[in-house]
Amino acid sequence: MKEPLKQLYNYYIIDRTHRSLRFACNIDFSAEFSAQKLSPEERMCRRFERVTALEIPRILPEEKIVLTRSVSNVGDIFTKEEWDEIRAAHYIHESGYVSNLSPDYEGMIRDGFEARYEDATPYQRRMMDAITNLCDRYSAEAKNMGREDIVRVFDRIPRKGATNFREALQFFRVLHFSLWLEGDYHNTVGRFDQYIYPYYKKDRDAGVYTKEEAFDLLCDFFLSFNKDSDMYFGQQQGDNGQSMVLGGIDENGNDCYNELSELCLKASGELCLIDPKINLRVNKNTPLEIFEEGSRLTKLGLGFPQYSNDDVVIPGLEKMGYSHADAANYVVAACWEFIIPGVGDDIANVGALNLPLMVDRAIRSHAAASSDFDAFFETVKSEIVSECDRIAEKIHDVWFVPSPFMDLLRKDRKYRNFGVHGCGVSSASDALAAVKKYVFDEKTLTVDHLIESMDKNFKNDPALLHQLRYETPKMGCEGGELAAEMSVKLLGAFSDALKGRTNCLGGIWRAGTGTAMFYLWHAAELGATADGRLKGEPLGTNFSPVLFAKTEGPVTVIDHFSAADMERTLNGGPLTLEFASGIFKEDDSIRKLAMLIKYFIERRGHQLQLNAVNPEKMKDAQKDPDRYRQLVVRIWGWSAYFVELDKPFQDHVIARQEYTL
Repeated sequence: MKEPLKQLYNYYIIDRTHRSLRFACNIDFSAEFSAQKLSPEERMCRRFERVTALEIPRILPEEKIVLTRSVSNVGDIFTKEEWDEIRAAHYIHESGYVSNLSPDYEGMIRDGFEARYEDATPYQRRMMDAITNLCDRYSAEAKNMGREDIVRVFDRIPRKGATNFREALQFFRVLHFSLWLEGDYHNTVGRFDQYIYPYYKKDRDAGVYTKEEAFDLLCDFFLSFNKDSDMYFGQQQGDNGQSMVLGGIDENGNDCYNELSELCLKASGELCLIDPKINLRVNKNTPLEIFEEGSRLTKLGLGFPQYSNDDVVIPGLEKMGYSHADAANYVVAACWEFIIPGVGDDIANVGALNLPLMVDRAIRSHAAASSDFDAFFETVKSEIVSECDRIAEKIHDVWFVPSPFMDLLRKDRKYRNFGVHGCGVSSASDALAAVKKYVFDEKTLTVDHLIESMDKNFKNDPALLHQLRYETPKMGCEGGELAAEMSVKLLGAFSDALKGRTNCLGGIWRAGTGTAMFYLWHAAELGATADGRLKGEPLGTNFSPVLFAKTEGPVTVIDHFSAADMERTLNGGPLTLEFASGIFKEDDSIRKLAMLIKYFIERRGHQLQLNAVNPEKMKDAQKDPDRYRQLVVRIWGWSAYFVELDKPFQDHVIARQEYTL
């Protein structure tokens, strides 16, 4: 890391000096706006204007990409009583503010504010004026510092479209900054290497930058994602949605991986920060060298890149009704959900289905009366349908706080689909395998005995617990083909239960294999389960084996978790594999891991996420967090600093299965 970048890194990441310069906005917008009976649009616009006016421009001598938040909080625009009234009439998703969208950065960076001004709403014009004024104040501060390079950038953007690499990067920062300031969250980055590449290539071809100089500027830009990331989080610190997609193919099947894609991977490796979170789009023809480059990031323990398989995702989205051009342009939402930039308005995480609970209910209600396993599985399917009914029935009259600035970056709302996570796939499939094997095929276990043992957390029959836990077919384990077969049936039933439904916005429902935080929440709803899981034990993260499965290697795991037709459960949710960090001591480890990823893609797995973990280091970090402030781990669809996580999340990462190559 060169000295100028190192100074920025120390200021923003190590010492975090900028955080001490923040100040609180002590304006109670909700009470003020309520008393004035302002419309929701006026409230959003007025808060944006006033908070933007409070921002204080600060520029470091070495800094090239600027805009850093100085106002530490903005407050809500509705009172509690107003929110209660809104919730009484509408379904409110999460906080009620728009999230998990991929805006059309490309168009605005190309056109500039002035080109959009005439067609904009009055609220949008006021917001563009407010952020332009802030940029002007940054320009004035730069001029006072003798930073003519920054002045030249703001002489053009955001009023006009960008004409070069640096202007494009700074314009993105302006737009991203504005979305956060509006109150939108999980604002994704989209196909960054596609819409920024023309500016990069123009400057490289003209000799404005060497590759090394362009890399230095890109690192400065990457650092900007981390200046304010502590202010933008969901369930835990780091859950902020700053997800960047690289590579992939275009609608004509051409490979889009380019020199900027390569530099983005290298910049992540240089900085070793949790943002932006890198996603690589790949396919069966992707050269092994690209998988090797991604594996070098995995070696660093960043928890990314996450891989998405174009060979599965694009046709799968087309089958769901997305046009070919839009499907080929897909990106990843905050975690893993597949969305479309610029025209997508999907709520990709509207609900979650507890699959082990569906199996448990079927065991208790109908297993004893079922003539065979097929009859029993019909009950499982009925439970899944009933639960999908319940999820669908509660989601109606969806309402979001207006977001005028976000709407500037959306050309249309072509897709308004809902996504439902399918949680605990492996636990449910393993339980089905146990019931089929022992209750229906071998008839060595009665339903009553199984239920009694589950109710007593297997304290009445430790031998049965051992049998179910360690001797029964498990997904990802040698001899676990029966469990893998059950996953095919289970995911098919889940997809069928949502197929043909129309949501309240006129869109479809999409089944997925992600868990988000539900691997802890859904586990808390369960007692002991028929796979040998004890009460209180968490489920596996995303699409992965249960925590106590005695897996022997990642190849079998890949085989089992690519058995189903993943085009049908395409809301997203990666197979997650944890590798012992010590494997990377071997000279050929990068190539071996790259070949394993390529094998997964060739097996038509849909999404893959790899971690390099060191449980002993994490245990030390729990005891002495100050020594490990920069220790990064992957949680579910995002990476975080380990010591900033709540202990249940820390413990789950430590407990996950480690693989070797």
